[in-house]
Amino acid sequence: MATMTPLQYLDTTDAAGADLGATVSNRRTVERFIAGAAIAAGDVVMLDVSQTGAAKVVYVRQAGAVATGNPLAVGVAIEAATAAGEALDVVIAGYVEGVNCTAGTVTAGVALEAGTTAGEVSNATAADFPVFGVALTTKADNKCNAWIYRKF
Repeated sequence: MATMTPLQYLDTTDAAGADLGATVSNRRTVERFIAGAAIAAGDVVMLDVSQTGAAKVVYVRQAGAVATGNPLAVGVAIEAATAAGEALDVVIAGYVEGVNCTAGTVTAGVALEAGTTAGEVSNATAADFPVFGVALTTKADNKCNAWIYRKF
């Protein structure tokens, strides 16, 4: 049987007129993980392959730097974990605000790669690992808003 995620509504505010912010129309997927180490909000995270067995997909840590992009990167932490063992929410698909960016250029509308710098996104290059998402805003204060492509 096929499954689906229907849109609940297409409004950007609730019935009282309050801004729905990042959760508008349920156009993102958030999963709960356990931190394998300290993680800052906005960090790109990867599966923690230092764990044993199936725990490798339950634990995440800051995505390590890989020159061509980190293939283990699964999403962006939307809350911090100050130590290993703490639970945290990670956007694994859809809209996310405040993604940590590299010192280089990150431009709105450009494909992003994850993990060429630990825990950060950067503009993708053709030779690098398949793209992680797309920047929706140009980098400001080393942060951008992005659309994350589902990989997990």
